[in-house]
Amino acid sequence: MSANDTPGLRLVEAGLGTSLQDLGRRFFQRFGISESGALDAPALRLANALLGNEPGTAALEITLSGPVIDIEAERVRLALVGADFPVTLNGQALRTGRSFEAQRGDRLVIGLARQGARAYLAVAGGFAAAPTLGSLSTHSRSRLGGLDGGYLKAGDRLALTPGAAGEGPQLALPALPAPEAAKLRVVLGPQDDFYTDEGIETFLSARYQVSPRADRMGYQFEGPAIAHAKGFNIVSDGIVNGSIQVPGNGQPIVLLADRQTTGGYPKIATVIEADLPILAQLRPGEGIGFTAVTADEAEEIVLEARAAQAAREAALVEVGAARRPPAIRALLSADLTAGLARV
Repeated sequence: MSANDTPGLRLVEAGLGTSLQDLGRRFFQRFGISESGALDAPALRLANALLGNEPGTAALEITLSGPVIDIEAERVRLALVGADFPVTLNGQALRTGRSFEAQRGDRLVIGLARQGARAYLAVAGGFAAAPTLGSLSTHSRSRLGGLDGGYLKAGDRLALTPGAAGEGPQLALPALPAPEAAKLRVVLGPQDDFYTDEGIETFLSARYQVSPRADRMGYQFEGPAIAHAKGFNIVSDGIVNGSIQVPGNGQPIVLLADRQTTGGYPKIATVIEADLPILAQLRPGEGIGFTAVTADEAEEIVLEARAAQAAREAALVEVGAARRPPAIRALLSADLTAGLARV
């Protein structure tokens, strides 16, 4: 069987920044290897939930401008969740936030984002690709993961697993307003003592615009300069998702999924986990501010956000199970019973 005989998706056009991403390459930062993974993890998880996939199944992360994809499979189920992109299948308009079916010869076109920056195109069963260090996530700077370690390009073909044609209902997320925030919530530190009181006040009161120099490694912002008190160099230490460094020019940089594992600029604060998806959907030129919360407040906010996300995913799984054909429901029930018997 040739490669073209296996089910797959072929990119006629790749879009501005399309890459394979899952929930990241965990537990390797101590070796200097970046986590990578979806910048908007809740959107990825919901796309997978629409298809009955495991939450961390790799999908295509689409940035600002989407791909044109030819379907090279007898039947495939897909779902697109995240920013508001215009989508057509053979010229017929679809909306984001729902699952749909396609078949061999169909063409899927995802245009320029109308609102937000990123969406995730998941396929039932996921992509048939070998993980690198336990993950399919692409880290383009080190050429790890994905398809040949880089952003996808025209002509690339992504093989599908046999599960792509599996049985399943068509589901849709309820229409929800796009998440918006006037300010991103942050916990100050760990090196906020490297900034003057006036610098901290500037950071928490000014509005900053997303610079064109914003990518998966980090978002650079432009606005009033933040004054340092002790210079702008420290002995390099660890960086987490959402760490905010301020180099000598006084402009904040929020480090994201493809960040380096250590850095030598003092970190004024960290964006809390619950607000990282909002950050991931900001476009160059859009503005945002920062507001401080305590570590205890951040933990409470994050736990509430995780619970709400889990409830949304569970609701999709429940609706999906209820809409399956009776024979499939009976088979799944038998599989579950057998599995419980083995525990």
